[in-house]
Amino acid sequence: MLVIPAIDLKDGKCVRLYQGDMHQATIYSDDPVAAALRWQDEGAERLHVVDLDGAVSGAGVNTKVIRQICKTISIPVQVGGGIRNLEAVERLFFLGVHRAILGTVAYSDPAVVAAACQRFPGKVTVGIDARNGKVAVQGWTEVTALEAIALAMQCAGLGASEIVYTDIGRDGTEKGVNIDATVAMAEAVPLPIIASGGVASIRDIQRLAQYTGKGIKGVIVGKALYTGAVNLSEAIKIGKHLPH
Repeated sequence: MLVIPAIDLKDGKCVRLYQGDMHQATIYSDDPVAAALRWQDEGAERLHVVDLDGAVSGAGVNTKVIRQICKTISIPVQVGGGIRNLEAVERLFFLGVHRAILGTVAYSDPAVVAAACQRFPGKVTVGIDARNGKVAVQGWTEVTALEAIALAMQCAGLGASEIVYTDIGRDGTEKGVNIDATVAMAEAVPLPIIASGGVASIRDIQRLAQYTGKGIKGVIVGKALYTGAVNLSEAIKIGKHLPH
């Protein structure tokens, strides 16, 4: 199981939000590129970057920082936040991004997901953010009536290569991953699932790692890395089922 460190960008800085609230942001670093290098040095095999400003505005905002991260580190970078059309996907790949994460547009305009998957096979991930099992969009500001699993099934049919599943109620709270909801999605959907939101301790990594056979491919860790609650290299070893 991949353990993927997260860098959330707001105004060019590395922050973490509490339950997706842009007004409850804690700045952890003024230098996201240095943070990216640190996670690579500690053994990360992939980096998760979210353009929070872009997620709300619907357009890439932190492009310069993303380009700099991609130029500086050698591990694959996946980026989400504000990717609403095919041109935005193309721009990300031009910057050196390895995977594009499509969120709101998977709900509002599935044709964009289908086109992106056709154009860039194996490089499109769909990010499904849910509150109480229902899909949330527009930087989590709007909750829809659609079940998260239903959207995941639809995206599998469109050619998405994996799903990042975030429980918003847990995100940035360090209250623990919603294992039940994540496993339910992994069992229902024929795509690898990456868990996200609420990792509090190494125990969360251990619990998730038990379900790699059920389709859970990875876990994204954010706040717990920045507060020191989780040590990345230790978490990576657990993800690989290595002694630590």
